[in-house]
Amino acid sequence: MTAGEILEYDRRRVWHPYASLSNPPRARLAARTEGIYIETADGGRLIDGVASWWCAAHGHGHPAIVEAIRRQARTMSHVMFGGFTHEPAVELADRIAAIAPEGLRNVFFADSGSISVEVAVKMAIQYQQAKGRPRRCKMVALEGGYHGDTACAMALSDPDGMHTLFKGMMPRHFFAPKPEGDAGRWAEELEKTIDAHKDEIAGVICEPILQAANAMHFYGADFLRAMRRICDERDLVLVFDEIAAGFHRTGPLWAHSRAADAAPDVMCIGKALTGGHVSLAAAIASDKTADAISRGNVGALMHGPTYMANPLACAAANASLELFAAGGYEEKVHHAEEVFKKRLAGVERGGNVRDVRVLGAVAVVETGRLPERDAIDRVIDEYGVWLRPFANFIYAMPPLVCDDAALSRIADAMAAMAALPPGREAAGDFHE
Repeated sequence: MTAGEILEYDRRRVWHPYASLSNPPRARLAARTEGIYIETADGGRLIDGVASWWCAAHGHGHPAIVEAIRRQARTMSHVMFGGFTHEPAVELADRIAAIAPEGLRNVFFADSGSISVEVAVKMAIQYQQAKGRPRRCKMVALEGGYHGDTACAMALSDPDGMHTLFKGMMPRHFFAPKPEGDAGRWAEELEKTIDAHKDEIAGVICEPILQAANAMHFYGADFLRAMRRICDERDLVLVFDEIAAGFHRTGPLWAHSRAADAAPDVMCIGKALTGGHVSLAAAIASDKTADAISRGNVGALMHGPTYMANPLACAAANASLELFAAGGYEEKVHHAEEVFKKRLAGVERGGNVRDVRVLGAVAVVETGRLPERDAIDRVIDEYGVWLRPFANFIYAMPPLVCDDAALSRIADAMAAMAALPPGREAAGDFHE
């Protein structure tokens, strides 16, 4: 097929994320990726300012990861994990346990971040069942949060966010306010929510420090400490969703490590785990959680994805973690934060720009309303930077290996978008 034929068929018959099939947004034909760039079939070359939805931490096609996948493919591309194990999975579990918060060393592999959230919730529920509390099968989540697009993950995301269309089919959970303002007063609200439904709640789930795809909201470590204390007092399972914020995206390896005394009972990881080369995620449980589940009335954790611990994905993740272990990423992210703050300092608040904020390698311009989609596309083409605004946010979460020139160009493209007049209706995605 020619490039034109591919694009035409795609336009008529292929659904894209959060897009209409009858009136689809423009889709560029990607031809090649390399490093921080996406090359298109028409000769375009774009800096990937969102790391292809935050996963390409080391850049695209990193030679070490590609070679690891190639080597693994020669011997075993896939084998069911029910009844078998294999070296790449065991090696990866050991690597993850070595870098996870202290006490979290029990690894369940999933094939996507959303599925790891589903598994984490099952862990919380099975923990409570093992403790003789079968009615505790609900979670407390936070307004402004986002945990994925599968049914349980949607039900734990902001109740007024993009998933409102599906409220009728989703399980009902409970929500505490978005973590902002005074942490002490916020903790009182969380306690009220939990205590009002104390016989139903199995645990609390949050995105630590960075609420990403629903709010692009940053908050402080005191809120995590409050959650840890409240869960300890009530024997609730605390789940941290580090899928977006983990692997140095906000600076340290784990976003929640800013609260050194607030480690979770279960942690979900994904996205940058394989450096964006193959889909893989994991839910990592504490000994306390895992032991209770394993000694409970069922004795088994009741989940099993077909592609669980896929050998190619595990090989990619092992190579990715080697790159992270080589060091320097926290320093790279700190530098990216400085560049973004400096380059976005000139974006004027007021009018259509409500706020500008930066944390680590995350830069956000919050608008009243995004510009028209065509105007956004013109900025992308002019600056050679791929950005994908959503809701009312112009944001960047680029590969962590971007140099100063690339970071500056990303920030300049964001500023140019922010200067555009607001559109008549929302442009870009509903969500990421």
